[in-house]
Amino acid sequence: MRWLFLDRIDEVVVGASITGVKAAALAEDYFGEHFPNFPVVPGVIVTEALAQLSGKLIELSVYEERGFWPFPILSMVNKAKYRRFVRPGSVIAMRSEVISLRDESAMMKVEAQVDGQRVQTAELTFVFNPGELPEDAAMIEGLERRMLQQIWPGYKAYLATSRASRPGGEG
Repeated sequence: MRWLFLDRIDEVVVGASITGVKAAALAEDYFGEHFPNFPVVPGVIVTEALAQLSGKLIELSVYEERGFWPFPILSMVNKAKYRRFVRPGSVIAMRSEVISLRDESAMMKVEAQVDGQRVQTAELTFVFNPGELPEDAAMIEGLERRMLQQIWPGYKAYLATSRASRPGGEG
């Protein structure tokens, strides 16, 4: 099973919001068991897709504001509401907005829609750097940046104006 549940990032407003999509292909492993003869995307998969999207916004926002990569970890899911089934073939449009961005945590408001109808809403809380970062933290940051390049068509334009493009910036 692949663990990346983002297919594309559409728009990023650093420090504010991000939108993206996840296509629910019938070939996804979970459809065989969830549920036989009535396949639906498990709500936890939609939650994880929203968390991954939120994590990208947190990474970019903290990097731009503070100059380091935060490695956000989903800590709490609050006020989650699952409103409709998501069937194979659906394109899940997702949005995440910053509620608060603190020194070691962030809170995000998220929503997923299919065909303009809400399928899920929640508030997600993330923590970052809960302990010492591994020695290969730079390698992990590199992987995250390569993933952004693959799923966000606007990544190159972002780099041209980001902290990384300014004198003394990192990238």
